[in-house]
Amino acid sequence: MTRKNLFLIVAALVLIISSWWGVVAARTGLLVRHFEVEGVPMLYVAPSNANKIPGVLIAHGYAGSKQLMLGYAHVLARAGYAAILWDFNSHGANGNLLERGSLQQNLKTAYATLIEQPEVDASRLALLGHSMGSGAVMSAGILDINRFAATIAVSPTGANVTPSAPRNLQLQAGSWEGRFVANARRLLKAAGGDNQNLTDGKGRSLVIIPNAEHITILFRNPSHQAAKNWLNSTFGVQRSSDYVDRRIIWYGLHLLGWLVLLGAVVPLLFGVSQKKLGFEYLPSNISKVNQLRSWGGLLIAPFVASGVLTLLSRNGDIGGNGGLLVGGAVSIWFGVAGLMWLLVIFRLPRPTLQSVGIGVALFAVLWIAFGAMAQLVWLQWWLIPARLKLFPVLSLVCLPWFLASGVAQQSIGMGKRVLWWLGQSVVLVGGFILVLYLLPELGFIALLLPLFPLVMAIFSFTASIFKESWSYAIGCAFLFGWMLAAAFPLAS
Repeated sequence: MTRKNLFLIVAALVLIISSWWGVVAARTGLLVRHFEVEGVPMLYVAPSNANKIPGVLIAHGYAGSKQLMLGYAHVLARAGYAAILWDFNSHGANGNLLERGSLQQNLKTAYATLIEQPEVDASRLALLGHSMGSGAVMSAGILDINRFAATIAVSPTGANVTPSAPRNLQLQAGSWEGRFVANARRLLKAAGGDNQNLTDGKGRSLVIIPNAEHITILFRNPSHQAAKNWLNSTFGVQRSSDYVDRRIIWYGLHLLGWLVLLGAVVPLLFGVSQKKLGFEYLPSNISKVNQLRSWGGLLIAPFVASGVLTLLSRNGDIGGNGGLLVGGAVSIWFGVAGLMWLLVIFRLPRPTLQSVGIGVALFAVLWIAFGAMAQLVWLQWWLIPARLKLFPVLSLVCLPWFLASGVAQQSIGMGKRVLWWLGQSVVLVGGFILVLYLLPELGFIALLLPLFPLVMAIFSFTASIFKESWSYAIGCAFLFGWMLAAAFPLAS
């Protein structure tokens, strides 16, 4: 073991341990309870030893989960509020199917659970929701105007707001999500315009969160603080709190620590030579031909995949294929694109028992690196049975893409790997923009486009370590399949 490897291993372990300490410490002084009522999983967060404090119902958006909204819950709990979060039907750990009226029914279940908690003053309640959840909370605030003293809609969708309903409406939108900013301005106008009369319940406000888009707004302190200040003004809460939710930063450091650890340990286990990893360099002239084929396949693949999705949509609802809403269509796109890419490359290495075993081990490490802390910070990572049975199918469908990616990145240096990361990111973003043009019903994908370069960066780094194509492909396909199974709503 070299000094460099030893240093990297120690640094990685320090990052991992420090990150867990940071996330666990964020719960210090908070009371956390878990419930499941009528199949709706719920999470209750409140300050310890609290008594008769205001309660807030916090609703996530489409393809979200209760964990995604925990930043608001932590900030509000530190400021003297009790918060309850839940998974809507078909989302997170909720296996019930998403049907007409189920959003409001889930909200009513969460409301009934919240007011049963001994710390909560049932006469002082508020609502907060993001995207799809914003529509649910605004509708609830309109339907029962006297029950909720304030409503906060983050990245708002739609509701029949008026100058008097819901009471004390705050709208938030990220400066990088133009469509939602426009919608928030429309809602503000329909609600009577800016108004600071919170005493009579007619308060109205629009807050634009700078440098934020549809997902990152949920982790931005300005959004958390704007919500807290609005509720403080509504309820006259004087408790001061300077708490800033930094758990997503700890999560990022945790993921980085595991990737560094992976990069430091793998050469020690398998040796630094390509031959020990199961691959020998090809002659330079053959490598150049293969690189041209690889780039050609990558450029052709998105057109073929988008065309196949369009053809499949003619036989039914493409958005619900594969057991997931939208996510199944995403996996099909990756599968078709990957097969096309492999066909053009026209070179497929033979798998070995060793490469398959290493691939499974890689998946296990990436599963821990990406998801172990995500369960506590932003994502329902543990799969309920309905999702778990979809995981192997989704992984198998996505395998061709990662196998083609692994073959394309063999026998290249770090500079070309960066180029391949950029190329795959551009192709994925451009390919799914084409899908959105052809199939507008899959419009939710547009909100995920900024995530593709980040996810591809993780996979490209992994490819630089596991230079054997099958090991890389199996590990990454399994992880990507798990991501899809965890994130997207279940289809009927």
